[in-house]
Amino acid sequence: IINSVVLLILLSALTDPDQYHLTSAELGGEFEFMDDANMCIATAISLLMILICAMATYGAYKQHAAWIIPFFCYQIFDFALNTLVAISVLVYPSTIQDYLRQLPTNFPYKEEIMSVNPTCLVVIILLFISIILAFKGYLISCVWNCYRYINGRNNSDVLVYITTNDTAVRL
Repeated sequence: IINSVVLLILLSALTDPDQYHLTSAELGGEFEFMDDANMCIATAISLLMILICAMATYGAYKQHAAWIIPFFCYQIFDFALNTLVAISVLVYPSTIQDYLRQLPTNFPYKEEIMSVNPTCLVVIILLFISIILAFKGYLISCVWNCYRYINGRNNSDVLVYITTNDTAVRL
């Protein structure tokens, strides 16, 4: 659903670029925020994500485990990227202050965030990223369990035990 909303926003921005265009003065830098090439790439990525999510939904519904694998791989990749963000915040904590200085002057609560102790800010950001990583790990576990469940249901190797008075026979 989120990917569909992003796709709608991107497509409306491609059809009317003047409505979503921000000048470099508004951004506080010497760069363009989104040109047409970046919009097309973002649209293609959004379409790909919708396709991968639809494949996972179809695979779970029709109990085809192979259709779930692309979504599982996407989740692993997303988890790895977020882990790298957490590591970079931990290794280079000064980049947070540099990033905050580059924000536009009219960014909400910029001065309040800048006034927070840098060590406390790093701890808050790491705590927030840790919560996100824990939630993403839980979702990865859910998709993996769904995959294993479907594989188990489609597996024909079922053991049948017949018990008699004093013995058990495996067929």
